[in-house]
This record gives sequence, structure tokens and C-alpha cells, in this order.
Amino acid sequence: MGYVDGQQLRHYDSNTRRAVPVVPWMEKVAQEDPQYWERHTEVLRGWEATFRESVETAMQRYNQSGGLHTWQLMYGCELSEDGRKTGFYQYGYDGRDFLTFDKDTLTWTAADAAAQLTKAKWEAQPVIAQYWKDYLEKDCPECLQKYLRYGAEMLQRKEPPIVKVTRKDSQHSLETLLCRAHGFYPKEINVTWRRDGKVGQEDTFHGVVSPNPDGTYYTELSIEIDPKERSRYRCHVEHDGLQDPLDVAVKGSAPVWLIAVGVIVGVLGVLSVAGVLFYVRGRKGA
Repeated sequence: MGYVDGQQLRHYDSNTRRAVPVVPWMEKVAQEDPQYWERHTEVLRGWEATFRESVETAMQRYNQSGGLHTWQLMYGCELSEDGRKTGFYQYGYDGRDFLTFDKDTLTWTAADAAAQLTKAKWEAQPVIAQYWKDYLEKDCPECLQKYLRYGAEMLQRKEPPIVKVTRKDSQHSLETLLCRAHGFYPKEINVTWRRDGKVGQEDTFHGVVSPNPDGTYYTELSIEIDPKERSRYRCHVEHDGLQDPLDVAVKGSAPVWLIAVGVIVGVLGVLSVAGVLFYVRGRKGA
């Protein structure tokens, strides 16, 4: 699967054995490059075979004779407004870290003794590390910029969050306030509970932002309070789709709904592309 800013754009699996677009705007790529999908299909069929070999190799190293096992690869790049480029490339086995590439030192970090064998094998062939460094610093950002051009209407849109605040009784005469923000895009958002306009470190939002089926996101944040002090608390929400931050309070037992009016300004702050759907020469198994 290939993603841009959390939005899936293409797909391949062993049943169809085809690389296909997931979103309509990715069909534009064939207009500029008619052989794009055929080329990527062939490359990924080769990757499928390589992955099978890597699983078998890993099973041998971990003395596993059967069972269900997975070999995973994740790589991508990020491009910031100020032009900074970063990239990552890492392997996993059965959901655990296996091998991670450091493009600055052209070395691989092994997670355990089994991965050390692959590290030694690949570092003995410097061309592998140099290829991935060049890809992450040049080819990947160029792909990212191209995809942003194709999907500009969707990827660079701003959809403000809808914020709902509710409450429920808790133990020991306390109550829980729940702030839920949903329907927003892009993913980056800041949600905090504030007491008299001030936020404590323990109340700052660091949780998970989850995707909705329509490509937007949602998140929620709760806090336990003394009901007598309810009027002193506000859910504070900051997002690029908002003209101004929101401060939402509970009124009595009824939730307060605020649907903010968004404004589209500027460009996306951090853009990223990740997946395993790129043309790779000289692919190597474990």
C-alpha cells in the first residue's frame, strides 16, 4: 500500500497481483506515464517473491518450523515547508523491529542476533545503502511533489473539526468531561483541557488521532473533575481548518456542539509519503 499524508493512493496484493489506484486522482499518473501501472505491477510481483524468501530465511534464523509469520517493510519521506527532507526505511518481522537504515551514515541497525546476519550481508554491498540514500533524498521527494500536484484538491484541503463536549458521572463524587473532535483534515490537531484558561502539563493532548472512512480524522480527550468546578473547564482545540481556536464548555447535562467555519490558507506544513510501491532496482532479500 502507498500513502500520502495518511491517505491511501495505491494498492497491491497477492490475489489480484496487480498494482492499482485507490483514489480517482491517481489515475492521472498514467496520462503522463502510460507504463506506470504495468511497471509497478512487475516490480511488486518481484517483491512478493522476495518477501516470501525473506520470511523463510527469518524462520530458519529464529528456529521456527511452522506457524503464521510476517515480513514487513515500511519506507517513505517527508518534505517540510522550509524545504527540509527526511526519510526512513525499516524492516520488521512478526511485528517487531528487525533492521533500520540510517541514510546519513549508510549503515543498518540490527534489532537482534538474527538481524545481525542481514546487516553484515548488506553492509558488505555498499551499493544497497547508497541506492536507498539517493532514493530517500531525491526520488521519493520528487514522487511526493508529483502526487501532491495530482491530488492537490484533496490532499491540501482544510476541513475544520466538529467539536462535541459531554459529561458523565464518575466514582467518588467526580464526573468525567469528554471532548470529541471529528471530521477534520489534515491530521495534525491540538486538543487540551483548560482550567480558567490555563492548561497543565498532565492535561496536554498526546493521544492517537484515528482515521474515518471518508478520509477525515477524529480524536477525543477526557478529564475527571469536581462537578462544582465544571464551569471553569473548556476544551481548547487548534487546527489549520479553524480561523481561530475553539474553547468549548459543557452547559448543564446537554452537550455543546460547535461547527467551526474553516478557511483554506497557506500550504500543508509537513507532507509525507510512505509505502512499498516504488520502483526499486537491485532489491535484496534477508
